[in-house]
Amino acid sequence: MKMNGDPVEKAEKDYNPFEHRKVEKPNSDARALANVLKASLGSGLLAMPVAFANAGWSVGIVGTIIIAFICGHCVHIFVDTSRSCCKAERKPLLNYAETCRAAFANGPKSVRRYAKAASVIAELSLFFSYMGVCCIFTVLIAENFKQLFDTYYPVVTLSVQYYCLILLVPMSILTQIRHLKWLAPFSFLANVLLVLTFAICLFYIFKDPISIEGVRAVGHVSRFPAFLSTVIFAIEGIGVVMPVENAMKKPEHFLGCPSVLVIAVGIIIVLYTTLGLFGYFRYGDSVMATITLNLPVNEWPAICAKVFIALSIFLTYPLHFFVVVDIFTKYVNPHVKKQYMDIAQICMRICIVWFCGAVAIALPMMEQIINFVGALFYSSLGLIIPAIVDTVYRWPDLGKYQYILWKNCLIMLFGFICLVSGCAVTIGDIIQNLREQSTV
Repeated sequence: MKMNGDPVEKAEKDYNPFEHRKVEKPNSDARALANVLKASLGSGLLAMPVAFANAGWSVGIVGTIIIAFICGHCVHIFVDTSRSCCKAERKPLLNYAETCRAAFANGPKSVRRYAKAASVIAELSLFFSYMGVCCIFTVLIAENFKQLFDTYYPVVTLSVQYYCLILLVPMSILTQIRHLKWLAPFSFLANVLLVLTFAICLFYIFKDPISIEGVRAVGHVSRFPAFLSTVIFAIEGIGVVMPVENAMKKPEHFLGCPSVLVIAVGIIIVLYTTLGLFGYFRYGDSVMATITLNLPVNEWPAICAKVFIALSIFLTYPLHFFVVVDIFTKYVNPHVKKQYMDIAQICMRICIVWFCGAVAIALPMMEQIINFVGALFYSSLGLIIPAIVDTVYRWPDLGKYQYILWKNCLIMLFGFICLVSGCAVTIGDIIQNLREQSTV
């Protein structure tokens, strides 16, 4: 594909996609960093202590750092492949699914016929991944508010499902925002609230002397897949990466060193390992799906943390929702007349929000949903697909001793192990929980 004199190689040399991008409301580097961080921070960060409880603290530290580097590398190779595909097809930008299609379309002749299938699989992975995230966010916000209302307004005790139902109204309003630039202030505020929540959690963690008695350095091997699923879910934000990179004023600043991606991965590693390690030290095996639920309900700092994280996730919801609605818009808009476009967008966004709410109401098991989404969808989206796409596009030149092929094969193997083992453990946990609920 990329031999000397090849048309694709010539196109890559002659065409600079950055010079042809016309973004209506471009984001600065700081706003792009805020969106990338918010895509990877949130409910996943607060679930890190339970991840460490599954793996043990020593395995948790090493595993989190390794997984963060692998996920960051997968984002890097996918964005780099996307830029190469833009040059090959002389297009200013490509989204996630379009990159998968273009990589196959410009790859070896034997795989070009699978270009459309690659695009469909990528879109399905994106769709189900971020639908799952929206369901998780709904349950997380509902559980934090339920805990507070049950304590301070016990006159009426509602189930988590009712709180999920109530949340659908403000969520339907917030998701009517249609430009990433307008979401940046919400992402910034959500980041501030998340940092404050993080600080309050650390305050309670270090409030009294920490004892490591009873905590395990290495967890039971049967729970390690749950650790992998939680960390992958927590760290992965690749579905938001392409919209963010495509909307940057200076997209060349996204990769490299230092860059938006490198800074984001560094911050993520520090925050995740810190809260995961010391949160597990403080609460041990009694740590809950999100650490804010372990905080007391009768002290103002803890109350603020519960409110802050609920608001932070609420403000983050439209950023993840953006990926879902983008896929819907692609298939719906061609069938809608121009004069009805706005009303179609409004109705479509409301329907998606309520569908996610219905799933959350039907299955309000946050830890299990996190593990399932991380294992099944994020392993595919953030590990397996980027490795396959990079391999296909670079097939004519895989480096000395074909190190790119071997490296990507290891990433794919790791992704498949996470997918199969994580799904198996999570399904077992869900069945066990349902049995326990049926006997109560």
